[in-house]
Amino acid sequence: MKLSNVFLALGLVALATPAFAQTALDQIKDTGTLRIGTEGTYAPFTFHDDSGALVGFDVEIGRAIADKLGVEAEFVEGPWDGLIAGIDANRYDVVINQVGINAERQAKYDFSDPYIASKAALIVKADNTDIAGFEDLAGKKSAQTLTSNFGKLAESYGAELVGTEGFDQSIALVIQGRADATINDSLSFFDFKTQQPDAPVKVVATAEDADFSGVILAKGKPELLAAINEALAAIKADGTYADISQKYFGEDVSQ
Repeated sequence: MKLSNVFLALGLVALATPAFAQTALDQIKDTGTLRIGTEGTYAPFTFHDDSGALVGFDVEIGRAIADKLGVEAEFVEGPWDGLIAGIDANRYDVVINQVGINAERQAKYDFSDPYIASKAALIVKADNTDIAGFEDLAGKKSAQTLTSNFGKLAESYGAELVGTEGFDQSIALVIQGRADATINDSLSFFDFKTQQPDAPVKVVATAEDADFSGVILAKGKPELLAAINEALAAIKADGTYADISQKYFGEDVSQ
């Protein structure tokens, strides 16, 4: 008697073995590639060097994560305005491009653990002894883009704003003595000092609160998210992160 007839005779129904769908992590390991969305135009995080090669802090972090996953990093470049939406269109698996972690984005996407922190830094000329903290800005001139959050912060401490078009001009006015200080992004300052270590400016204080960026990916991929977090922890533990951070910023920018 055939086996199927035995099942029927016993009143049993043979069930097909269920087919388990591959996870996003399985698919990445099968293809051997982690597809990473990035701008390629945002130094020092993701940009092209003089030879045309894609380089930058975020690029190296992406490659290090892919290496820990046992795959190659494949970068897909695109403009910022459509970068995150590319996740929905499956143009890539993740975006690594200084994407700030906030509640609005977290409602639609998942983020890895933070991998970089940015703080408001109070920057003055190297020989300045009058300003040691944010409270010392009262009555002083602070070089700022007038509508920025940094400008509003300087005003809140009683500074008189000197309008500028951005970081470079703000720093120039401080060096020239046309402004007493500027509040600006700590990462921008660290990058500037890496490029111009002899520039006569210094940070005298940083805000306690930080803005954090993470690797962003579609929801519903818990295995991939866990693997990325494990990779980030591993590159911090083995010194890879510290080497990349020192290369681009001369500082530990993880917190």
